Amino acid sequence: MEKLSFKLTAPQRAGGARAQAIVGVVASGNLEVLLQRASPADVCTIDIATAAHGFGAVWDAVVRDFVARRSAGGLLISINDGGARPDTVALRLAQGVRKIEEPER
Repeated sequence: MEKLSFKLTAPQRAGGARAQAIVGVVASGNLEVLLQRASPADVCTIDIATAAHGFGAVWDAVVRDFVARRSAGGLLISINDGGARPDTVALRLAQGVRKIEEPER
C-alpha cells in the first residue's frame, strides 16, 4: 500500500456546516473519500492510501486541480483508493465537497 499526503493552500473555505461526509466505496476501479472539517480554513489536507504504486505525480496533478477549482479550505480528506482513474477521483472529490456543503438532515 502506498501512502501519499498533500497539504495545499486553498483559495476558499468549504461552505456549509456539516462536520463530515463520505462518498464512494472501495472496490475495483473506484475509491472511498472521507471529508472532515479538521484543517485550518485556508488549507486542504489530502491523505491517500492506494495499492497502485508509482502514480504520485498523477495524484499530485489531480488533487492540485481539485483544490484550485473547488472550495476545499478547512478540509481533511482521506482517500482509500481501489484503482480509480483520475476522472473518477475528480468526480468523487467533487461529490464529497458538495455533500459536506449540504445541510444536516
